Amino acid sequence: MALVKTWYDIDAAAEKFGIKEATLKFWASEGLVRSEREEGDIVRVHIDDVRLQVADMIKEAESKS
Repeated sequence: MALVKTWYDIDAAAEKFGIKEATLKFWASEGLVRSEREEGDIVRVHIDDVRLQVADMIKEAESKS
C-alpha cells in the first residue's frame, strides 16, 4: 500500500517540476507516463513516471552541453 501521493492533477504536476502542462499531456498521450482520463481529457498523471521523464530530459540536456 502506497503511503505517498502518486497521482497528481496535471497543473499540480507541472508546477511541481516547473514544466508545461502541454509537455505532460504529450508524454501521457505518447504512453510515456501513466495517466487518468475523464471524458477523454487527461486529468491526472502518475508522478513516478513524470520523475523518470524529467530525469531523462535533464540527462539529455546535460549531454548536449
